[in-house]
Amino acid sequence: MADRLMRTRLLLGDENVEKLQQSCVMVIGCGAVGSYAIEALARAGIGHLKLVDFDAVEISNINRQLFALNSTLDKKKVQVARERINDISSDIKVDIYDTFLDEKNAADLISNVDFVVDAIDSRNSKIAIYQVCQEKKIPFISSMGAALRRDPSKIKINTMNQTSVCPLASVLRRMCKANGISTDFPVVYSVEQPLNAKAENRQMGSLSTITGIFGLYLANYVIEKIVGK
Repeated sequence: MADRLMRTRLLLGDENVEKLQQSCVMVIGCGAVGSYAIEALARAGIGHLKLVDFDAVEISNINRQLFALNSTLDKKKVQVARERINDISSDIKVDIYDTFLDEKNAADLISNVDFVVDAIDSRNSKIAIYQVCQEKKIPFISSMGAALRRDPSKIKINTMNQTSVCPLASVLRRMCKANGISTDFPVVYSVEQPLNAKAENRQMGSLSTITGIFGLYLANYVIEKIVGK
């Protein structure tokens, strides 16, 4: 009998689908990168998702964020995300945290999870995620800068200490060193030189094709780690 995970079972097998359904993944950031990661994890069969984001949907999000629609403008991203996941499957447990993660609340938020996906922009918040995950020995993967790029072939996965070109990764490596944080953890990044596409208010140009691939890379890495490839 067919079910929503039939084709996933064909590819991964019943035992691995069971692993996904028994797993809890936290995604921090429900925007351009995070929305695609969340969607892929939900459709792949992750049984419990914890979502963290403090922001609401704006019209400028529509060009690259799955949760951004005309019908969701001004709604909290975590609430929109939960509604969408529930529409994919009511069997998925979804916990939402409408808050900005920082060094003050990171340790409380990041708990009782099997994997953490970092899909946020704030450098200090990223450092807080790395520190807590390493202290608690929770596996995680982090997204570097996806804006200002147009070439999907330049997107890669490597450990933070092996990244190149990406300015955000360079800054974060220095911050990790200053805070005694190991840089031997996986990241998704691009080796394309950032383009000069910034507005006067410092907003950066971006495409759904690139942010989406970043998010899908994050999700695929988590899935493969959970099933034990």
